[in-house]
Amino acid sequence: MSTIILESTLTCPHCAHAAREVMPTDACQWAWDCPGCKATLTPKPGDCCVYCSYGSVPCPPVQRAGQGGCCG
Repeated sequence: MSTIILESTLTCPHCAHAAREVMPTDACQWAWDCPGCKATLTPKPGDCCVYCSYGSVPCPPVQRAGQGGCCG
C-alpha cells in the first residue's frame, strides 16, 4: 500500500495565493476561503473536493482508490 500524503497546497485561481493545508482523511472539503482574496472556492464539476480541484495533491480517498474513490 502506498503512503497517503496528508498535506496539499491549495492555490486560488483568482489571486494565485497558495496555502499549505492538512487534508481531512475521512471527509471531503467542499469549500475553502482563500486568505488572499477571500473568495470561497468550491470543487470544479466532476471533482469531489477543493483539494482535487485546486490542490497540489488529491484528497486521501482519491489517493487510496483512484478517481471516483472519494465521497461523491
